[in-house]
Amino acid sequence: MIYVVFTEPESPGNIGFLARTMKNFGLTKLILINPCSIENETWFQAMHAKDIIRERKTYSSLEEFRDSEGIDFLVGTTGVAGGSHNVPRIAVKPEQLRESVNFNGNIAIIFGREGNGLTNKEIELCDVVVSIPTHEAYPIMNVTHAAAIIFYELFKKDLTFHVEDSELASKIEKESLIYTMDQIIDKLGYPPHKCRNASTVFRRILGRSFISAREAHTLKGTLRRIKQRVDAYKNE
Repeated sequence: MIYVVFTEPESPGNIGFLARTMKNFGLTKLILINPCSIENETWFQAMHAKDIIRERKTYSSLEEFRDSEGIDFLVGTTGVAGGSHNVPRIAVKPEQLRESVNFNGNIAIIFGREGNGLTNKEIELCDVVVSIPTHEAYPIMNVTHAAAIIFYELFKKDLTFHVEDSELASKIEKESLIYTMDQIIDKLGYPPHKCRNASTVFRRILGRSFISAREAHTLKGTLRRIKQRVDAYKNE
């Protein structure tokens, strides 16, 4: 299941436009995080997607939504992709996301505020970040235009209804991997900010790889052995 999440929308009309764009590509699950009010402009712009507006769900935060709906994979969006020194915003292109996503769990595509997008804290919650290349003269797209491009890339592969034969790692399995890696990192004596960056890098690597359940099991065993060796070395 693919959820479309609009974080703190400021324009009632954009909520309707987003619902209409979702309908174009067979997407139905609209989530609003701390939104503005639904007004006549919302219904007018939604056109034949009024059912999506009626069936929307509202949450106060991304964390509340993620935990309540049992989301396995969070895809963040940003108009400002980071370089090597801005680890949380290192992004893939929409076509790279399309080529990688082949997953039958609950996926959420997170769109930010019209004015300033997603915060760094919200970006850090995401398993992978996608950004659309644009001209440097005006790089920031309208959120509904960006949504149309991302939905199109997903729709080309018919991912809304795709069922993958191989079982991919669940959110719980991936979080367990990250927790084990964090334990190892903590024992290496890194400064706190480097620990956070290393943890984020590991999360993003997992996100881009779409690791299978079997791979996660094998990797966790390897990380446990590494942790045991580190513990033994520190106790000598």
